[in-house]
Amino acid sequence: MKTAVYRHYGPPSFVHVEEAPPPTPQAGELLVRVFASTVNRTDCGFLSGKPRLVRLFSGLRAPRATVLGCEFAGDIAAVGPGVRSFTVGQRVFGYNGVKFGGHAEYLAIAETGLVAEIPAALSHEEAAPIVEGAHYALNMIRAAKITAGQNVLVNGATGGIGSAAVQLLVHLGACVTAVCATAHLTLVQSLGAARVVDYTRDDFTALDDEFDVVLDAVGKSSFGRCRRLLVPGGIYVSSELGGFWQNPVLALTTPLLRRKRVLFPIPKDTREDVLFLKGLVETGEFRPMLDRTYSLDQIREAYEYVAVGQKVGNVVIRVRDESATE
Repeated sequence: MKTAVYRHYGPPSFVHVEEAPPPTPQAGELLVRVFASTVNRTDCGFLSGKPRLVRLFSGLRAPRATVLGCEFAGDIAAVGPGVRSFTVGQRVFGYNGVKFGGHAEYLAIAETGLVAEIPAALSHEEAAPIVEGAHYALNMIRAAKITAGQNVLVNGATGGIGSAAVQLLVHLGACVTAVCATAHLTLVQSLGAARVVDYTRDDFTALDDEFDVVLDAVGKSSFGRCRRLLVPGGIYVSSELGGFWQNPVLALTTPLLRRKRVLFPIPKDTREDVLFLKGLVETGEFRPMLDRTYSLDQIREAYEYVAVGQKVGNVVIRVRDESATE
């Protein structure tokens, strides 16, 4: 099978495509014939090994999992002994954030893992980016205990996390103010945001409004800059560590003051969240935004584009053609 491999931390040039034998499904495992995957910030972080905190999970000196791709969509080519909930030929999507493997023509995953049947109306390329950004957004929303009617500002509303957060907050019944660039104002409005702020023209931190929660989905602002936007007891939650790892530190110290505070939730990966997101896709309340599609042979170009930090939604990798059977 074709697979995109990296064996040392570094830039996109460290990734190359080579041939490898497909995995054999063990007891309780599915062998997925992968048609599509994604390149996202998680993959970029594990490729570069930065921040160095990721090496506690991926390997201190060299990566243990040499094939990245935490998201996938495909069909089941084979099942291991004891599998009961899936059948050969079934179309599935999922998230394999521990072992990765989506940047290859086949991957093995436990049937109890973060995997579910693809909604009938979606192609593999549309299904592949359902989970990664949305599950981070879900974790942030739940940590902040956001409820219907609250005012929430989302900074970075066109990224994989931000675009999912806007849709999930609208589903929840929150009143969303979203921040993005001029070219994407109409797009973000279509996600359900009540108000859209163009950061190229206006400094969102200077708004006169007050918010129960500021959700920084790109980590390009800070608690210090956003604090004035928060109501008493309001929450700033970020997807990034922040300068000098300030967000985890502030998450420990600001609650002691019982005023405005920072949250830095550790994401939990659950199959229930995958099924929840699948349900929202089926009802039309959530749809992952698609930016560009690259072939597996163009994997380096995909990483280079994502690393710039200007993608709109998700970048998809076409691992094989939809018509392929082998």
